[in-house]
Parts: sequence; C-alpha cells; structure tokens
Amino acid sequence: MFYWVVKAIIGPFLHLVFRPWSEGTEHVPKEGPVILAGNHLSFADHFFGALPLPRKVISLGKAEYFTGSGLKGLMSRAFFTGVGTVPIDRSGGKASEAALRTGLRVLNEGHILGIYPEGTRSPDGRLYKGKTGVARLALESRVPVIPWAMINTFEMMPPGHPLPKFGIRPGVKYGKPLDFSRYYGMEEDRLVLRAVTDEIMYALMELSGQEYVDKYAASAKVEMARAAKKAGPTSAG
Repeated sequence: MFYWVVKAIIGPFLHLVFRPWSEGTEHVPKEGPVILAGNHLSFADHFFGALPLPRKVISLGKAEYFTGSGLKGLMSRAFFTGVGTVPIDRSGGKASEAALRTGLRVLNEGHILGIYPEGTRSPDGRLYKGKTGVARLALESRVPVIPWAMINTFEMMPPGHPLPKFGIRPGVKYGKPLDFSRYYGMEEDRLVLRAVTDEIMYALMELSGQEYVDKYAASAKVEMARAAKKAGPTSAG
C-alpha cells in the first residue's frame, strides 16, 4: 500500500519537473512474474525505472538501507520501502544464496522483480559486466527476462551528486522478453550462467546504446580510486 501512496505523491511531481519518457511498456505483462534486468546509472533509477508501469516493481537492496538509526535511518527505510525495495545481505557466500531465495520468493508470488546485474552503479556511464545471479534467477524461476534500460539518468544525477540537474529528460526503455527455456535445468552450469548473463547484457547494450566494458563495475571503481589516489592533488602554479 505504501508503494502506491509514494508513487501517487511523487509521480506527478516527477512528470511535471523532469518530463520523463518511456518506450516499450507493452513488453511488460499485465500480470504474472517477470524479471526486469536493468543497467544502473544513477540513484535516480530508483525513481524513474518503474514510474511508467501500472504494476509494482520489487527490487533487492542492501540491508544497510534499512538498518540506520535516527532520522536519517528512518528516512532511508521509508524511502526504500516506498520504492519497493526488499533488504538483502550482500556479503557473499550463504548471504548470496539467501538473496537468490528472496528473489525467487518474490517471483513465486507473481510479482515483477527488478534487478541490476552490474551489482552497483556505473562509475562513468558505461555498461559493465553482469553478475550471474540474474541468470540463476531466470533459470530457477523459469520466467521471462525483460531488458530494462535507463537513459540519461547518469547525466542527470551521476554518482556522488546528491541533487539532480534540471533540463535533462530521463527515459527508460523496456525491451522484448528474452526466452531462456533452452537452458532450463542447467542452472548449476557456470558456462550456461555466463552465457545467459552475457546475452542479457548484450540486449541491454543494444537498448541503451552504452559502451560495454568487459569487467565488473566494482573492480572499475577500485581501479579509478587507486588511480586518483596515485595522481594526488593537483598543484596550482
């Protein structure tokens, strides 16, 4: 219920101020479970990704969003609950398995599950290598995967910028459903999982028009931070 209240309040404001656009909403079924697999460019994706859809989109988010204290923690919990986020532990190992089970539960209940295969926001607006958890979800749940491409959200609100830039229209494109039924029953095969994930990322690349980078976004962020530290502060004069 809270999701629809938040959407009813924020939605008209976002339409008025930012004039968001969308394409391909007809590819998202009116009912039944489906995976929306998207690129992740900006914090703004949480606002604009699901805005054009008449159905609730549930996403998986790190548990830290829900465990903060004080007013900031309360606001964080309220926001992420309002945009349909379910908390998960992303520390790896058994936690990763628990996240998978949470995703499967969402799909088994007939909902839309929105996930970002890159695992984190792009540090530079390019599309990075996808993690294979999306493939496991697709093969174990046996539901279609729809590519979900955010457009212009990086330019509007890049990582590290708490406020959006005005005058940039964000958009979202929904691609045709991807069918992986030929791989059903092979979810323990690592080569199959990588093939399915790469096919999803290729569809996202074509839909978004982004340059693809064959490395994980988290690794790219570490490399960029090291390079910035090594360069040090620039001296004037």
